[in-house]
Amino acid sequence: MIRLAVISGKGGTGKTVVTAALSFLLPSSVLLADCDVDAANLGLLLAPKRIRVEPFYGASVAVIDPDLCTRCGQCSEHCRFRAVDCEEAHYSISPIRCEGCGVCAYICPAGAIRMESRISGEICLSSTAVGHLAHGRLQPGAGNSGLLVHAVKKTALGQDQKKDIFLVDGPPGIGCPLISTLVGVDAILVVTEPSISGLHDLKRVVKVARKNSPRIAVAINRFDLEEAITDSIEQWCREEDIPMLGKIPFDPWITELVRNGKSVTCGDTSPAAKAIQALAVNLDRELKAL
Repeated sequence: MIRLAVISGKGGTGKTVVTAALSFLLPSSVLLADCDVDAANLGLLLAPKRIRVEPFYGASVAVIDPDLCTRCGQCSEHCRFRAVDCEEAHYSISPIRCEGCGVCAYICPAGAIRMESRISGEICLSSTAVGHLAHGRLQPGAGNSGLLVHAVKKTALGQDQKKDIFLVDGPPGIGCPLISTLVGVDAILVVTEPSISGLHDLKRVVKVARKNSPRIAVAINRFDLEEAITDSIEQWCREEDIPMLGKIPFDPWITELVRNGKSVTCGDTSPAAKAIQALAVNLDRELKAL
């Protein structure tokens, strides 16, 4: 099984639209994971049917037992995150500010503090027309996004190891969710756009991706909106020896598809659809060379 991640240095480049299209257009069988756990949108284009939902338990948080607490204040004194609240000599831990380090539980002389697991999100498994799809949903403000990404990938791979391609829709940016997404991948497709920020963030995400030493390729979405920057992106890719697998023109038809929850398929004939179909052919050729 080849593990392919589709990523972007910034949001709004059309990464998820391209990923959904590739799931239909690649000639190999696919297994899917949406690792953008803060905003998992791949399912919006694949009409998934829910199979199961499981809670995701992130890092533990501290809880004070008021019956055992002697109100000595040592937990508040040693907490570096100011997570201990005291109101009328009653101590409690803020689950929002608590980082789960466990110092308070270690230092408490009365043993009044325990560490408890907390639900930080959920992991969903669905079936689609092209294969199983796993995705996560992180609770607003919750941490451990990288751990949730790992759990999503594990859930997907637990369904079917016989597929040809494990296709992962990664998160935008270069943070912890991306690092977790890239662990173990064989190839990366970076979807960028012709803007100053698009080129800047492309360079950043490639720098991060190269630490995992996979095969990296690039596609430019809406390339005809600012062709001078498109030329700069292509020049930079040549200098960095990064294959340019496709350039997708701006096409209002794609916007209409997304608005109606549909993905590009083999039979579509608009300019953008033809470009994405050509991208899929080029990408398949790259994957076969691995």
